[in-house]
Amino acid sequence: MASRQRDISVSEFFAKNRHLLGFDNPRKALLTTVKEAVDNSLDACEEGGILPEIVVVIEDLAEAVEAQRHKGARGKEDEAESKGKKKAAASSRYRVTVVDNGPGIVRKQVENIFGRLLYGSKFHRLKMSRGQQGIGISAAGMYGLITTGKPMAIQTRPDARKPAHHIELAMNTKTNRAEVTVDVESDDFPLARLRDLNGATRELAEGGEFLGPASFPTGTSVSIELEGKYQRGRGSVDEFLELTAIANPHARITLVRPGKQYAEDAEGGSSEERGGRQLGLKAAPVPAIAPGEASEGAAGQGAAVAAEPERTEDVGPLVIFPRATSELPPETKEIQPHPKGIELGILLQMMKEAQVERDSYTVYNFLQDKFSRVSASTASELCDELGDKAFKVTARTKLADLDPAHGERLFKLLQEVKLPPPPTDCLAPIGVQQLLKGMFKGVRAEFYAASSREPDIYRGRPFLIEAAIAFGGELPGDEPARVIRFANRVPLLYQQAACSSFKAVLETNWRNYDLQQPRGTAPVGALVIMIHMASVWVPFTSESKEAIADYDEIRKEMKLALMECGRKLGTYLRKRAKMKREGQRRDVFERYIGEIAKALNAINGVDPKKIYDALLIQARERTAIADAQLDDEGRQVKDEDPADQQGVLIVGEALNEALAQAEGTAPASEPVTKSRKAAGAGSAVAKSAAPAPASAQAAKPRAKLDLKTGKLVPLDQGKLF
Repeated sequence: MASRQRDISVSEFFAKNRHLLGFDNPRKALLTTVKEAVDNSLDACEEGGILPEIVVVIEDLAEAVEAQRHKGARGKEDEAESKGKKKAAASSRYRVTVVDNGPGIVRKQVENIFGRLLYGSKFHRLKMSRGQQGIGISAAGMYGLITTGKPMAIQTRPDARKPAHHIELAMNTKTNRAEVTVDVESDDFPLARLRDLNGATRELAEGGEFLGPASFPTGTSVSIELEGKYQRGRGSVDEFLELTAIANPHARITLVRPGKQYAEDAEGGSSEERGGRQLGLKAAPVPAIAPGEASEGAAGQGAAVAAEPERTEDVGPLVIFPRATSELPPETKEIQPHPKGIELGILLQMMKEAQVERDSYTVYNFLQDKFSRVSASTASELCDELGDKAFKVTARTKLADLDPAHGERLFKLLQEVKLPPPPTDCLAPIGVQQLLKGMFKGVRAEFYAASSREPDIYRGRPFLIEAAIAFGGELPGDEPARVIRFANRVPLLYQQAACSSFKAVLETNWRNYDLQQPRGTAPVGALVIMIHMASVWVPFTSESKEAIADYDEIRKEMKLALMECGRKLGTYLRKRAKMKREGQRRDVFERYIGEIAKALNAINGVDPKKIYDALLIQARERTAIADAQLDDEGRQVKDEDPADQQGVLIVGEALNEALAQAEGTAPASEPVTKSRKAAGAGSAVAKSAAPAPASAQAAKPRAKLDLKTGKLVPLDQGKLF
């Protein structure tokens, strides 16, 4: 039995347990392949300082073969189309190609990056990035090799002045190494055949908007053939790219869906009939937040409206998720581990590695170089406390002179000493403004709010929570709220119930914000909730990176971010409900004002029109909230007129006369009147008369009534109260 024992290759293990990596079923396998390739592309572009331009092409290979077979006479096109549809339903073999305009990959690293599991540059560093395990894209290639027997094809061009490298490789699961089958240089980058897939791609390519060489001077293209299933809806490639565009508004992403030759390839018909240049048609306009116009966190009915933003363009065979901003996320910096986040075994291992790195490493230098937030004075104090009567430790004591007991004592001292939290320049959150822009682009609603928390720590690792909500509009009002989860800008589409983000949504009391919430479930209403966690190391529940582990510190910050957004939504809903009630009251008043005016005229003979006008003014004054406008945080918009300030009364002509007598000047000929808002909910502020010239306005003195003294004082004296 002992002779049969042997090492197990990591690639061999995951080949047998591919469900741990997200390859549970054909539909999820297709999504995981696209996800890993797009994540790598976004990371590469951002690290190279390049605005991402990513193209995802999914080809149904069985359908393509069928199309070639039936390509010929026009009379057989309908029959071929029907056969192609039946074949497509049973087909499950696809080719996924992802092209980016990143910095490319040097030739000698291609085999390691795409042909080995647990190989990469992100695992050992403490810096925010989408990938962190060194498994994803290699596992996708391994899955494709297992299910189709076809190697992975890579084209990469790190230098725009040189040809691209074309490599085809297959992973040997026994050795966890790549075996290269093709290695040539080519000028065909990006692949020309991708520009001729259908009418939509040809039309965009002719205008230089699809895989143009000028837009892709450098970059990488990855093609994987695999057994999969393409199906739109929740948990699909379409949803993943849609959510990726929301969390990464600086990226432009194009998806070419699988399918037979579309109707636009047929002869005749207008461009609209052929589904052609519908790319210029945008969805219904949605208000956007211009930089500096929105407050930090929300946009509602009264918010300033900027130019209509670019919207997602869906023309059937092709979808374009446009770039919403030209600003790259802030560049993150790598940090050292924080002493509060290490364990005893890790500390002892770090001490051994430091000794191997340099024999002369001292305790003082070790604390300064290998940890973050350990100042010079703190390092000296730790050295002094580390020693005892038998062995005195100073700043010059070498690590090699310490025994395991000193290592254990050093660990206890590090846990007891007071240290600042880890630096946060290693994180690149989406930001409130970018969250709102992304939500505007992807969700059609009437109210948006966003919140960004201060950075916090779990296990010594910094993290930051952001949340956003969208309410109303075209969202369904009788369904549970949709929860969108992100980790380091990557959408999480599966295992929602096991995720800390979803648990935070369930534990938040949404009834406080005028929403319905059955016990133990998400709120019900026209609501979309988005939660994003940014961290140097996201604690996923499995290697497939589908859910965030439930740490108390993380869930607490998520709840606080959701509560902040909920308060803004509650303010908006309460004000909107009050405006609706007051509008209904006004309707009741106006319904009977005419009858009251006639009755009073019959009693005392007063002109009914004067009575009607006076009562109408009273009704509008008492229900003035119905005409109010709400600002971007759900609060009532007030005029800049000082008369609208609390505690200020404008009496009209009497104030002008009193002020004129006090100043020894003649009273103004026209009384000062407070402008009224036009009737109708949400109407703009209207002035009762055209504005007077500047000189005339300056000649009209304004005053306020001091409620404490009962005296009239000019507006520029004292404070408005």
